[in-house]
Amino acid sequence: MQDLSRFPLELTGDDVPMVRFQQVRKSYGSLTVLDNLDLDVAPGEMVTIIGPSGSGKTTVLRMLMTLETINGGVIYVDGKPLTHMPKGGKLVPANERHLRNRRADIGMCFQHFNLFPHMTALENCMEGPVHVLGLTKAEARDRSEDLLELVGMIDKKDQHPSRLSGGQQQRVAIARALAMRPKVMLFDEVTSALDPEVIGEVTNVIRGLVDEHNLTMLMVTHQMGFARDISDRVCFFYAGRIEEQGTPADLFGNPQKERTQQFLSAVKEAV
Repeated sequence: MQDLSRFPLELTGDDVPMVRFQQVRKSYGSLTVLDNLDLDVAPGEMVTIIGPSGSGKTTVLRMLMTLETINGGVIYVDGKPLTHMPKGGKLVPANERHLRNRRADIGMCFQHFNLFPHMTALENCMEGPVHVLGLTKAEARDRSEDLLELVGMIDKKDQHPSRLSGGQQQRVAIARALAMRPKVMLFDEVTSALDPEVIGEVTNVIRGLVDEHNLTMLMVTHQMGFARDISDRVCFFYAGRIEEQGTPADLFGNPQKERTQQFLSAVKEAV
């Protein structure tokens, strides 16, 4: 059992991050996937995580979605603990009810769109607000139509996923996640299953979200051009740690660490 007394019950002050990983550890047996990770993401910031396979990138997103438990440390979202909960004046591991309540603040778009095949684009977006948030069908329809308009898919609202291209399905998936009104959006390789010519349309949608919704976003991608275009900050992960981080201009234009230089060089050669 870890000593949780050194972790605050709640983050307070003027500059509370929207997301904080504090000394977070994750391992599978003897394999350490995240090694005492410290990472803050400010409200409205777009942070992209890059790095070689097995460096812990996707694990960060999976733990924020509470799809994975952590072995040490605490994750906070909007100042309150996600992985733990206060009880008797101290933090204890979160129960399922706490996780379910806190999960409502987080939306995620996956590499594979995971749309419900038997539902139209509009019905896909309405499902969560009606059955999870308790909105009326009329309220959910209004919200979903607004979001489909935002992602440029309102003219396809009555189409089923099988009638949509990959880029169109991904835009519907983004609208569906936004319909839950999350504070944090997670993107896991959202462009890797797309043809190069439609990556731009998804990039433009995400860029529009940054401008219009002031969402806090974390993204994992293998596409360096996408990361350069869209991010406020890029974190290079290596062996479960942040090896180097900075603005896209600094990290891609003038990487300081040898491992970062080797990774970016290898990626460039593979293109």
